[in-house]
Amino acid sequence: MITDILNWLQGLPQPALVGATGLLVFLECTIGLGFLAPGESGLLVAATTAHTVPRFLVLWAVVTVCATLGDSIGFGIGHRWGSRLRETKLIQQHGVEAWDRATGILQRRGVWAVFFARFLPVIRTLMPAAAGTSGLPFRKFLPAAFAGALCWSALHISLGVALGEAAKQIEGAFNTGGLIVLGVLVLAGLFFFRRWRKKRSRVEEKV
Repeated sequence: MITDILNWLQGLPQPALVGATGLLVFLECTIGLGFLAPGESGLLVAATTAHTVPRFLVLWAVVTVCATLGDSIGFGIGHRWGSRLRETKLIQQHGVEAWDRATGILQRRGVWAVFFARFLPVIRTLMPAAAGTSGLPFRKFLPAAFAGALCWSALHISLGVALGEAAKQIEGAFNTGGLIVLGVLVLAGLFFFRRWRKKRSRVEEKV
């Protein structure tokens, strides 16, 4: 089914492609539909056509707005139904572990979890509802969700433009979310390694 959707996307004219991609991203960001809508894959396919500045900017704006709206609806669902969402058949069948991870990250990182969850497959679908359930104020959630959507969409579109047709094959072999997570982990490792080196140097100077 997902392959059929992606093949259908590739055959659309540019305006329809942008609109359909925005819709897929919107649906992916709404809890329950994220397990069905290939938003990330659809974005990568659409990004291979964004090879001019106007096309890039239009796709970026549409996807950012759609992702933020989807996250806002997910937040509202979580705020309305609370922790009962975890016991629903959908979560029990597809995402209990991801739901627990999302709530755990929220408890440790707060609003930053909303931003970084955007780059994690499955968790980004559940994080908005988990944030609504946690009692996080919407005025704090919205800027973080928007910033995450802005950076996530820019990264994926840039990747699609840079790789062109090869991006479609890479998406099939290795989900881009995995590439992004790997990159974030490498950068985090380098950051903490540098801090450790500086701290060690200070200790040696004192000795």
